[in-house]
Amino acid sequence: MGNTDVKELIIYVALIFLIAPTFLLVYILVHNRRKKRHIEEKALMQLTFDAEITKTQLEVQEQTMQTIGADLHDNIGQLLSLTSLTLNSIELDGDKKARKKIDAAIDLTMRSIKEMRLLGKLLQGDQLVGMGLDEAIKYEINWIEKSGKYKVNYTNDGEMPAASSPDKDLILFRILQEVLNNIIKHAQATVISIKLEYQDSVLRLQVNDNGIGFNHDDLQPGQTGMGLLNIQKRAGIIGGEATITSNPNEGTTISIFTPYP
Repeated sequence: MGNTDVKELIIYVALIFLIAPTFLLVYILVHNRRKKRHIEEKALMQLTFDAEITKTQLEVQEQTMQTIGADLHDNIGQLLSLTSLTLNSIELDGDKKARKKIDAAIDLTMRSIKEMRLLGKLLQGDQLVGMGLDEAIKYEINWIEKSGKYKVNYTNDGEMPAASSPDKDLILFRILQEVLNNIIKHAQATVISIKLEYQDSVLRLQVNDNGIGFNHDDLQPGQTGMGLLNIQKRAGIIGGEATITSNPNEGTTISIFTPYP
């Protein structure tokens, strides 16, 4: 091997030793940048999730207060008014008639107390959802049925896991409220069916009605409805998905699938 070949070999080896650390440094920089971006994206996702939880809690509270206000006006107010009228109509000189009216007033008062206790539980908001999604759904159905306009069928299939997910329960409960509000405002339905099903670590919440339905293709961009968009968005936030099936005069079915817990 000549001197020229030796020099070239030394140059090549030197270049390799010079270039290799550069490549290693570039690799480390790119890796750290990707790692930093991943951490930032994960933090942003957590902030978005936390913000959605807070927003959902406020909306559930607002919906609760609207329900309470309506019930105080339409139900408990009426019961107390009837109690007052009954007591004012009592004639003390007629013992038998007075006894009947007093008994009626006592019955109305007991019914008012029962209603107030139910409202007290509803006022607890987060604690209501904390009792479990199944119980929260039952309370919501109770208020829907009080209007006398809807027949509500509810089934819970599959044993729920011992460990629950309060954040997911809260968002699912809010989704249910949005679906029911849409039915009340737009569907012109008389029957609502709600099904909660747990199987293979997946929770499905399904709501369908016998209302007028709609055709997705006929909706204008501004008519898609924030309610439907919120349902799909919130299902995605908890790692699930929402499917909406509807046809004119055939009602609407909304299903939410999400990993659980």
